[in-house]
Amino acid sequence: MSAEQFITPDDAHLFNEGTHSRLYLKLGAHVMPEGGVSFAVWAPSANSVSVFGDFNGWDKERNQLSPTGSTGIWQVTVPGAERGQRYKFHVRNEATNYFVDKADPFAFFAEQPPSTASIIWDHEYEWNDDEWIESRGERNGLESPVSIYEVHIGSWRRVAEDNWRSLSYRELAH
Repeated sequence: MSAEQFITPDDAHLFNEGTHSRLYLKLGAHVMPEGGVSFAVWAPSANSVSVFGDFNGWDKERNQLSPTGSTGIWQVTVPGAERGQRYKFHVRNEATNYFVDKADPFAFFAEQPPSTASIIWDHEYEWNDDEWIESRGERNGLESPVSIYEVHIGSWRRVAEDNWRSLSYRELAH
């Protein structure tokens, strides 16, 4: 798929009717096979949106996004952007005098607080669980017990000696 068609008319239709179940594949930053990165964000009340970061010297004017029909989604492909670079969206609404720099709500990777930039990342992980996938139906019947445990990492444990910062995922693993 070419960068210009990253958000297709079908995507726009599903988004507008509220049934697009794979927005994470479209919104955010996506490394393109032919090079560059496609950026897309939903900013329905914006007059203009740009993306800025390591790839353009943090210039808020250089990479302007274009609206996608009547979806409120804005998109652009930036040829020089690549995996590992930091970025943010600059959203403007002239009518309300609203100007803000925002992290990407669909980012796959982000800086550790107090820094707030999103980081371009891709999905390069190769799963090696074919055997488990093949046999999971035998173990995961509707009668099997389920245990779900959720922890909000930011409020569960903190490092007192380091200004009460949240633990990183690597620290939590131990």
